Amino acid sequence: MMLGLQFETETSWAEIAKNDLQQILTDHAYAEQKASANATSIIINYSEETELVQEMALIAIEEMEHFKMVHDIMVKRGMVLGRQNKNDYAAHLQKYFPKTKDRLESLIQRLLVAGLIEARSCERFKVFADNMKDEELSKFYLDLMASEANHYTTFLGFARKYQDKEIVDKKWKGLLAYEAEFMKERGIKAKIHG
Repeated sequence: MMLGLQFETETSWAEIAKNDLQQILTDHAYAEQKASANATSIIINYSEETELVQEMALIAIEEMEHFKMVHDIMVKRGMVLGRQNKNDYAAHLQKYFPKTKDRLESLIQRLLVAGLIEARSCERFKVFADNMKDEELSKFYLDLMASEANHYTTFLGFARKYQDKEIVDKKWKGLLAYEAEFMKERGIKAKIHG
C-alpha cells in the first residue's frame, strides 16, 4: 500500500471526481492554499526552529504555486474558482490526538497530521491520474504526486527529529488506522479527501 496508508481509494471515486471537474479542481485549489497556510502557521509558531522554518518556507511557496497551477487550469477551461467548502477531513484527523498545552507535543501532532494529508493527497492524485482520459489533467496530477510525497517525507522526518522515533512511529501507526476507518465511509464526493 502506498505511503503506509491502510485503505485504498476505490476507482469509483475517480469517476465521481471526473464528472464534476469544477468541484474537484475548486476543492484541490483550496487544499493547496490550506497546506501553504499550515506551513506558514508552523513558521509563526516555531520560529526558533531554523531548519524547520526554512523547510516550511519552501513548502508554503510550493503549495501556493500549486494553487496557482490549479487555478490556471480552471481559468483555461472557462471555470471560475468556487467558494471554499469546509474541510472535514483535516478536522477529523486533528481530533485523533488529545489536546495538549505542550508545544513540542503539539508540533509533533501537527507534523503527523500534515504528513498524512500529503500522503492521502498523493494517493488520490494517482487514482485520479490513472483513471482519466484527459491527458493534460492526468499528467498534471502525476507530476504533483512527487511533490506531495516529498512533503510527506519532510513532515514525518521532522516529527522523528524532534521526538524519539519509536514514540513517533507508534503515534503514526495509530493515526493511519484511524484515518483508514474514516476513509471507508468516503469516496463519494468530488473532493480530494471526500
